[in-house]
Amino acid sequence: MRLLYAEDEVAMSDAVTEILKHKNYIVDAVYDGQEALDYILSDIEYDGIILDVMMPKKSGIEVLSEIRKKGIATPVLMLTAKSELADKVEGLNAGADDYLAKPFAMPELIARVGAIVRRKGEFIPDNMQMGNVTLNRNSFELSTPSGTIRLAKKEYLMMEMLMKSPSSPVSTESFMTRVWGYDSEAEINVVWVYISYLRKKLTALNANIQISALRGRGYILSEVKNA
Repeated sequence: MRLLYAEDEVAMSDAVTEILKHKNYIVDAVYDGQEALDYILSDIEYDGIILDVMMPKKSGIEVLSEIRKKGIATPVLMLTAKSELADKVEGLNAGADDYLAKPFAMPELIARVGAIVRRKGEFIPDNMQMGNVTLNRNSFELSTPSGTIRLAKKEYLMMEMLMKSPSSPVSTESFMTRVWGYDSEAEINVVWVYISYLRKKLTALNANIQISALRGRGYILSEVKNA
């Protein structure tokens, strides 16, 4: 699952980001409110957002209010050094799903992040299935009756995108934005390289699905006939 974490204290951001990554979250860390808003309004799809209230350029409350006005319903956890009831009410009224005051214990943060992600309106099960292939969203494992391979994070994100839309192609541009980030300097042919990695792993697992390229449209998953 992918999170956006907006926190202007770099040391705090680094520490929390490492712990979230250890829990198998994919985390985009930003350091001011405007950058947070830019990321949220890009084509990147987040499962949850963590917003510090006090940030440069735009406060967490301002970011939250703007995305809710635009109809973005991604679950949001607010973080703040303030613990007064009025501040909590302001955040919740702006559309926050939960509120956590600093300083906080890391296990509580992990528990609250897990709780808001599970509330997401678009439910996607932990195990995604197509053909004889299962993708575990918690462990990043790709499995068939022939075995299991753990995917690298970028491979996992691409496979998840393909399995979420099996009837429609995923464009190269969508992969670049979702996996590498809209401001990435990576070359676009990196998508083909990672598609090649995934194809090899599906073959190694004797999968009865394949990744097909559609000229000018992107890539799509399909079941192999008579497999």
